[in-house]
Amino acid sequence: MTLDLATRSLPDLWGTLGNVDAVHGLYYLLMHGLFSIFGTDLLVLRLPSALATAAAAAGVAALGARVSGRTRVGVLAGLTFAVLPDIQKYSQEGRSYALVCALVVWATFFFVLAIQRHQNPPLTGQRTSAVMWTVYGFLMLAACVLHEFAALALAAHACALPATARRPWARVAVVVAAGLAPLAILGMKQSGQVGWIDDVSNGEYVGFALLVASALALSAFSPPPESNSASAEKTVSLRRVALPLVILPTALLMLLSLYKPLYLERYVLYGLVGLALLVGAVLDRALQQGRALRLTAVASACLATAMLVPDSVELRTSESRSDNVTALAAVLSDEAAPGDGVLYLSVKRRAWTLAYPSRNTQLADLAQALTPVASHSLYGTELPPRQVRAHMLATSRILVVTEPPGSPSADTVTDKWKEKTLATHFSKCRTIPLKGAQVVIYEASARCLTG
Repeated sequence: MTLDLATRSLPDLWGTLGNVDAVHGLYYLLMHGLFSIFGTDLLVLRLPSALATAAAAAGVAALGARVSGRTRVGVLAGLTFAVLPDIQKYSQEGRSYALVCALVVWATFFFVLAIQRHQNPPLTGQRTSAVMWTVYGFLMLAACVLHEFAALALAAHACALPATARRPWARVAVVVAAGLAPLAILGMKQSGQVGWIDDVSNGEYVGFALLVASALALSAFSPPPESNSASAEKTVSLRRVALPLVILPTALLMLLSLYKPLYLERYVLYGLVGLALLVGAVLDRALQQGRALRLTAVASACLATAMLVPDSVELRTSESRSDNVTALAAVLSDEAAPGDGVLYLSVKRRAWTLAYPSRNTQLADLAQALTPVASHSLYGTELPPRQVRAHMLATSRILVVTEPPGSPSADTVTDKWKEKTLATHFSKCRTIPLKGAQVVIYEASARCLTG
């Protein structure tokens, strides 16, 4: 999707964002600029996420050192963050989630710094405090414009506030909310595009409950706040920053999903920052204890890292993707012959081949009325059912791109006409299963010639 939208001309992209996907508009504009300069290689698509993840890991290290007063806590937290499977997964995706995470991490760092400067004006001056609050607000607004659910981090920050810093934080929060409001309103008007998101599953609730339990257990074992710290800047504890980040964004999004399903774990990826901070603090405390406990902590960390290696390796293969669009494009290209047509069940499945349009030039799209670019949409528009049927009957061999077995059946009038026409006038010759999809080859003749 990113490759298709970000390679459109700016007028076409602007027209599309007025209809759909405005919540990702800033990211598409950023990638449009990069594609214009460096081309559309996969490296260009994925490099921003990789660099953002590196910046986020550095930010977690800086944040951990700042809130704990110990550099080793920060280093351990940063390393923990970098090896978490979900962080590795989205570090190689051509989407905005890693960038949002990095912005929230550094916003949280400047949030803590602003509180510390605000609490100690004789040492640093009110002007420095104002600068920190301004940087914090800018980073949070940038994160929210990249993805509006970054705003849930504001709730986590509110829980970490000391009473004396509530007023300046509230001013910044109001500015961020005002800046986000136009995009949020437009996003609400376009909310139909996420109608495919299901209700939060029991497994997701259980997973979140286990995450919360783990965070609370880690918090209990992490070093307590030092009430008589020699550092005048230590005014925000690690627990007070980390726990709300782990719990609140996900909890609030799950609650919101009771009204309208919107929960996807990647929308609140930055919540893992809190978990990494707590793990870093616990490991640091263990390393300060007796020799036996130190060896146990080191052995446990090494074992946990080793257990993550298979997942880390798998995440770097095409099999880790929910939809292997590269393999799909290759199958369509290899199977296509002059005069063949392609049919998508449903229109959203057309997005699977938009990333490689040049590989499917031999195939006529039998149902398409307007292309995605011409219609300023994500998937294009489709012809009326009778015209689709006529195009199908005029084609002797059709490659049908559809969901894997067991997926919900077609639910639109046009898709039902497609299925009925295939069942009545064509023979199913061969099915090619793929990750997250399948290509079914139909021929009009009674005898299949493909296999």
